[in-house]
Amino acid sequence: MIRSELIQKIADENPHLYQRDVEKIVNTIFEEIIDALADGDRVELRGFGAFSVKQRDARVGRNPRTGEAVQVDEKHVPFFKAGKLLRDRLNDRA
Repeated sequence: MIRSELIQKIADENPHLYQRDVEKIVNTIFEEIIDALADGDRVELRGFGAFSVKQRDARVGRNPRTGEAVQVDEKHVPFFKAGKLLRDRLNDRA
């Protein structure tokens, strides 16, 4: 599912809301999650999962085309851990 499909589904299930308002709500939620992660915070959505940021240390990697050693800088990457309800539903235990 992509963002526009999510917006359309929410708008269809809530006919009393304008689609532009639903779009604004969805975009605000995503922006708040992004801002929290950028600040180093953890975002937990009960039953769904938790978003956090993990740091990857600098390392020496290899260029797959040439095999040459390449220095890879440290970086921060988003990490998602699925919640129990989501895991159970994916494994048909709900």
